[in-house]
Amino acid sequence: MLTRSRNDEGTIAVLDVGKTNVKLNAVTADGAVLETLTIANPVLPGPPWRHHDLGAIGEWVFSGLAQLARRHPFSTFVACGHGSGGVLVGDDPEQGDGAALPMIDYEQAPPEVIRAGYAPLAGSFFDRGSATMHAATHQARQLYWMQEREPHAFSRARWYLGLPQYWAWRLSGVAASEASLLGAQSHLWNVAQRRFAPIVDARGWGRLMPAFADAWQDLGPVREELARRYGLPQELRVLAGAHDSSLNHYRYHAAGLRDFTVISTGTWIVGFCGQTPLESLDEDRGMTLNSDVFGKPLGGVLTMGGRAFSHVAGEDPPDAPVPEQIVRRLIAGGTMAMPSFGDDSGLFPRSAGQGYIAGRKPETPMERKALAVVYCALLTAECVDALGAGPLVVLDGSFLRDPVYARLVAALVPGRQVKFSLDAYGVASGAALLAGQRTRNEPAPLFLADPADIAPLSAAIADYAARWRATARRRTEPVLQ
Repeated sequence: MLTRSRNDEGTIAVLDVGKTNVKLNAVTADGAVLETLTIANPVLPGPPWRHHDLGAIGEWVFSGLAQLARRHPFSTFVACGHGSGGVLVGDDPEQGDGAALPMIDYEQAPPEVIRAGYAPLAGSFFDRGSATMHAATHQARQLYWMQEREPHAFSRARWYLGLPQYWAWRLSGVAASEASLLGAQSHLWNVAQRRFAPIVDARGWGRLMPAFADAWQDLGPVREELARRYGLPQELRVLAGAHDSSLNHYRYHAAGLRDFTVISTGTWIVGFCGQTPLESLDEDRGMTLNSDVFGKPLGGVLTMGGRAFSHVAGEDPPDAPVPEQIVRRLIAGGTMAMPSFGDDSGLFPRSAGQGYIAGRKPETPMERKALAVVYCALLTAECVDALGAGPLVVLDGSFLRDPVYARLVAALVPGRQVKFSLDAYGVASGAALLAGQRTRNEPAPLFLADPADIAPLSAAIADYAARWRATARRRTEPVLQ
């Protein structure tokens, strides 16, 4: 039975499960990160497929939680995670890692027979929320793979849980579904119509889906057996948790922002806007339909900016920020990085693996890094343009380590107000703010900065950007027969 949270006092324990690393944070109720423990997210080779080592992660999570609890007065635990992760579990969270089948590593390609069998079942764009992406990205395709490969183990499973809800179940013993996680390109949930995609009924998966809970829903206290074994505080309350990028968006919502676009940068450039018209979403341009933590539609866009940055900047780029004069020299000389450098086409259909450098090639490591920053600023501006609505653009993430990035983006989107956050813990902050969702009566604290004077860059980049965009789009237009 789902219960209400009793209070939001004390410190919040936030588990942030990424594809590469897992972080356990102690966070204040207003979103300030006090301490972080980190471990690599281990992957085992199989059989039956490459999978995450949930047993090892669990031991680290519970031990780390006990360690942090000795230094911080935890009242609440909440997990967040990426949208390509889910776990098929049995009845008992005490039975090993609780999994009925190993959790698939989404970066491995499924067998051809799985790809071919899944494709006609995937439904419409609104059923999927995205184009069908590479490897085993989508949770529905992972479930199909499990069911086809291991039907007996699959038939004995009790629940299918998104990654944050799996960890909530491990701690509390209560199973729940949650809208923002299922609405993150799982191919299981139609966000626009707030219903499961047809594949759920067609494959008999409805029995695996527990009742929905709000992300901030109190599922109950930590299990007594777990608390006793690891020395966890027995009064620790466990929230349902949510999708990581949706929580980053929620952090700005909790601070009082409403009509805005947020662009987060890292391995992926992820853009969200709650005002983007659904009819403008174009799956061929990397656009997605996500859900915010309230279950409402979020227009989205995805492109692998971090991977592109690495391709253009090369190995071991300089640590120092990119000087503006080098950026202006590359722009004046017409040196351009053209999409796309990874295995994702992003905003430019059919461009995957076609990236190249046009014009004079950069000669030094700093020039290569400068070109990478310019290229990623151009991709960011394309994301803003695709999402359309929203006079305010908020930037966060790793690209802001180079101050010229925010200035370039501001110069590329004239007519919009651009601000940025240097807080590197937006997801953890958003997760912690869930604890106060029912009781918050004033905006959560948030500091946003303005880019420095953009006039010199605005004058230099307007024509360059127009030529880059025209070339990029011309190369990726379909050829008429």
